[in-house]
Amino acid sequence: MTVLTILFDGVAYGMLLFVLACGLAVTMGLMNFVNLAHGAFAMAGGYACVILVNRWGLPFFSSLPLAFVSAGLIGLVLERLLYRHLYGRNHLDQVLFSIGIAFMAVTAMDYVMGSQQVFIQIPDYLRSQIDIFGIGVGRYRLMIIVICGLLTVALQLILARTRFGSRLRAAVDDPRAATGLGINVNQVFALTFAFGCGLAGLGGALGAEILGLDPYFPLKFMIYFLIVVAVGGTSTITGPFVAALLLGIGDVAGKYYVPKIGGFVIYAMMIAILLWRPNGLFGRSATR
Repeated sequence: MTVLTILFDGVAYGMLLFVLACGLAVTMGLMNFVNLAHGAFAMAGGYACVILVNRWGLPFFSSLPLAFVSAGLIGLVLERLLYRHLYGRNHLDQVLFSIGIAFMAVTAMDYVMGSQQVFIQIPDYLRSQIDIFGIGVGRYRLMIIVICGLLTVALQLILARTRFGSRLRAAVDDPRAATGLGINVNQVFALTFAFGCGLAGLGGALGAEILGLDPYFPLKFMIYFLIVVAVGGTSTITGPFVAALLLGIGDVAGKYYVPKIGGFVIYAMMIAILLWRPNGLFGRSATR
């Protein structure tokens, strides 16, 4: 395996981490809500895609938007029924509530789908490699980079250039003033939360081939989502994106070059970066 191949696989893994974690970055950074059940929505999207493809025979690319919608709808229902009552509570209450949701999701999925790990059946043309400048590039990982790259650009444009992005920022900065200006804050928060859950579901569907799916998915990958958000900072989407790329490349390189301790490389990187930038790579410094 060459350095360029490791770099390519690391970028693909980092892109996947970003899509899985960016919904959490949105809810934590913009809505100030600590949702540790974020991985449960990724798992829901992943299982929805697995059922659609493996059992119902739907095309893989048709199932991806359905996985997004499925996770988004589940998020919207839970936000209206449960989450919105915790917006004004402290972070400890939010952590305890959301970790309870995560454990309930693990138990429910174990009962419905069983405890065995499953992988999605991707089309044959995505299993092989293509040669780019003498480097063997996996088609599936290349597809992940393209989809996640386009998604990142679209997300940045939505938050920075659209009226909805402006309303969301206004609702977060001062909900009372935003309400006075005619912005339906509850509706904006509900749609934002559902969108973040949909992104997690899409990430779970894309990652079902590489990471696999089992009922403990939300707990196994919770720490990765939190590392991406902590290292990148929660004030922008750019921070988690850069952090996910760095951590993805570091994790893949560590597991290849130092396999005995490769699993700890991502944690060492997190500690080093947070010692250097306590508020994350793109986090705002605390003001006195």
